[in-house]
Amino acid sequence: MQAWTDYKVLVAMLKALWGDYMSKIELINGSCADQIVDVVVNAANDGLWEGGGICGVIFRKAGSAELTAACKKYKTPLNDGDAVITPAFNMKNAKAIIHAVGPNFTFKPKAFKELYDAYYNSLAVLKENGYHSISFPLISAGIFGGSLPDAPAESAKQCIRAYKKFIEDYPDYDIDVKLCAFTAGELASATNTFEKWF
Repeated sequence: MQAWTDYKVLVAMLKALWGDYMSKIELINGSCADQIVDVVVNAANDGLWEGGGICGVIFRKAGSAELTAACKKYKTPLNDGDAVITPAFNMKNAKAIIHAVGPNFTFKPKAFKELYDAYYNSLAVLKENGYHSISFPLISAGIFGGSLPDAPAESAKQCIRAYKKFIEDYPDYDIDVKLCAFTAGELASATNTFEKWF
């Protein structure tokens, strides 16, 4: 018991000296569906039905029938920025899936707050369920990017903003965030954004 108390004191002292050093965010080139994490994030539509892109990949990896049945338990349509959780079913690399609804900038060209909310609410659901590691796709960076001049950069920016706010709001809850840029073009855009923020 004493060792555990000493450990907690040490962690508190280190955080006081160096800030929330245990939480981290990183940008990687790859699919969020392939990362070994507690939670994989699905860039979901408001009806939580199986779609294309990363949404389709996640449904297939988890098992379309099982994931569809779990998603049907939620009252839809969800609002832009909402995030809900289901089991990961057949996915071996994750324990759960958070379905985050990103805005469609074609129809809502100024929905930056909703994009931020999709990231922040995902982190809140992560914490509510006792998980710590999470992999995100670049939400609303594909077809939902609409006429944004650089949708991957905007998505990365809102992810970083949400991460920074979350660790400010919950400094004692450590999270490990992987933001996944799938294509070389997405990676280049998101890298430029990361370099401006860190």
